[in-house]
Parts: sequence; C-alpha cells; structure tokens
Amino acid sequence: MARTDYYSDPRAPKPNSIVPAATAIVPDGEGRVLLIRRSDNGRWALPGGQMDIGEHLAGSAVREVKEETGLDVEVVKIIGIYTDPRHVIAYDDGEVRQQFAVCFETRVTGGSLLADGSEARDARFVAAEELDGLNIHSSIRLRIAHYFQNKPTAHIG
Repeated sequence: MARTDYYSDPRAPKPNSIVPAATAIVPDGEGRVLLIRRSDNGRWALPGGQMDIGEHLAGSAVREVKEETGLDVEVVKIIGIYTDPRHVIAYDDGEVRQQFAVCFETRVTGGSLLADGSEARDARFVAAEELDGLNIHSSIRLRIAHYFQNKPTAHIG
C-alpha cells in the first residue's frame, strides 16, 4: 500500500484516523542507528508500526523491529512522544492518519539483520554523518536527533 507523508502542507487531505504507533531507535554500540528503507514510499525510516489490539505499545516496537529487520530487541527507554497534527499520513486505501507515535530506544538481544522484503526493502546501521545523504522524513530525523541529544530517560510503564 502506497503512503504519502504531508507536513504543514495546506494540500494535505483531512485526517480520518489516529492510530497509536511505535518507532524504535536500535543502536549498534558503535554510534550508528538502524534504519529501514520503506517499501511503501522508498524513504529511510526507523523500524516501527501500529500497535495491535491486545499488546502494549512498547511490545509493538519490539514486534515491529523483529518483523522488519530480524533483530530481537528490548525496550530501554522512551525517546519521545510525537503527536504533531501538522504531520498527516495518507494511504492509497483512503485512510489518512494524524501522527501519533512513541519512539523507544532499544537494545539488541539477538536475531540476525535481514530486511523482511515486504515492509522494508533494506535494513542497515547508519552513522550520524551519513544521515544527510538519505531520503528521511523530517519527523524521523527529529526522533533520531532527540536520541543523539541523549535527553533524560522517561518512565516506561
């Protein structure tokens, strides 16, 4: 399903849903973070996706990282909560979401890095100095910047 992100765009369609979602910062211990190349829009992004009924939001971050990249992770802390109503995400099935995502820092506990080929065309660890050369939406750049700023830990409950 195709996806189009709008930010502060007067031409953006009006949102018709808000879906809780999680994204994950997965560091490799060498100053790099894991990014996936999305199949739906070709942009580089953090692994993540919507929360399923019956799961905790942190659990959805763990599940999405595993599904998209093959890595097992555990949640360490919350990087931030991202609910900017100027960020609208339109899908070709008619759904238009207002952004609502929590970004978690995680730690790798196992697995093998391999893009799933469905949601993620590619998956790799990227150094901070490589980020400017990649097609990354500003909302994802903000989350990565907050991680590298190393703000105080938030409570995960």
